Amino acid sequence: MHVLVTGGLGFLGRAVGRELLATGNRVTVMSRGRGDRNPPPGVELVTGDIRDRARVAEIVQEGGYDGVVHLAALTSGRDSFADPLGYFDVNATGTLNLLMALDAARSTTAPAALVFASTNIVYGSQHHGALSEDLDPHPESPYAASKVAAEQMVAAYAATGVIGAVTVRPFNIAGAVDGVTDTDPARIIPNAFRAITGQLDHVTLNGDGSAVRDFVHVADVATAIRLALAVCTPGVCQTINLGSGVGTSMATVVATAEQVTGHRVVVHRQPPKPEPPNLIADMRRARTVLGWAPARAKLADILADAWEAWPGNLSGPFTAGCRRSGS
Repeated sequence: MHVLVTGGLGFLGRAVGRELLATGNRVTVMSRGRGDRNPPPGVELVTGDIRDRARVAEIVQEGGYDGVVHLAALTSGRDSFADPLGYFDVNATGTLNLLMALDAARSTTAPAALVFASTNIVYGSQHHGALSEDLDPHPESPYAASKVAAEQMVAAYAATGVIGAVTVRPFNIAGAVDGVTDTDPARIIPNAFRAITGQLDHVTLNGDGSAVRDFVHVADVATAIRLALAVCTPGVCQTINLGSGVGTSMATVVATAEQVTGHRVVVHRQPPKPEPPNLIADMRRARTVLGWAPARAKLADILADAWEAWPGNLSGPFTAGCRRSGS
């Protein structure tokens, strides 16, 4: 299978490219062409911006792809409040551009398999416990709303029979692949490492840090995305959570970071905030449809991989460059 991966030089994109290549696929990644990012050996690179409708159409037409993994996105809920139009431009209109490119190429190619990476953020904060894909989305930021809009476009287009699609909703992706880890400053694990390496004075926790979230290894998410490509059926769009199904408190994340790195994390506590106490993935559909469960579900293993790839880590000479999600 020849697969196009949009946003393929990002944190998740690199893992997906490696996973697809390792399982016998031909892989082309589409990126805006930043000079500080290179694809893994054996992965082809094409330059294009998901917002450029003509260029996206050209890439899809020339590639003749059997499948597409759509990862290109802006991903910060906080930043999306300051730039809502930018988020809709990339996440919603960018998805529309890709779907229009697939539609324009359908006369010369077979129905494509499309895996679209959404986010668990679309569930909002009105639910708690194990979140089922059957719950109605409740977007609470322009970022989440832009992803819901993109999900709806994918589902509507799949219903025409031209493509088969799977929308995946990853939970909190962490770990590392190929020396690349997540450096997003809005997330607890990168901030714990920043506090250890002196880039931050401390980590801030709300209340006692008892809010529970679901963490999943980036390599496991990449495997699930590969499996999702194989179950795409023309005319059908399925939505599947990708998580560990295991909840971990914020305080436990910090304590595990200390255990894995051997260094203390300074914690400042602020008053509790109104936030969901417990958000984890309902994993039944992933197991049933994909036959998938995470192989690296232990938080200590996830953090150990992330720490090894963290630039400036204090445990030895290994230092690797980091990339942000999306491209």
